[in-house]
Amino acid sequence: MEITKDNFNEIVNAGKPVVIDFWATWCGPCRRVAPLIEQLAEEYADSAIVGKVDVEDQDELAAQFGIRNIPTVIFLKNGEVVDKVVGAMAKSAYEDKLKALL
Repeated sequence: MEITKDNFNEIVNAGKPVVIDFWATWCGPCRRVAPLIEQLAEEYADSAIVGKVDVEDQDELAAQFGIRNIPTVIFLKNGEVVDKVVGAMAKSAYEDKLKALL
């Protein structure tokens, strides 16, 4: 799911935990993380919202969350950031943080 400034409020207020991957097309580590994020989106479709923010297209959202390095994956619950991972990690690292929000 592509997250933009236009759909951001609707997504974070949907009542589910939200995982957002901040990325860019030119970022090598972002391309390694992308399939992992997609797997999480499929596996947790009923219990969480997992999406992506292209920092080049959505610089306002990136600035709002103080994104300085990518990939950065943030975890939100009730609209508040509760965790963050900077850099490429194993799927289990992202999954453990998501499970903690469920």
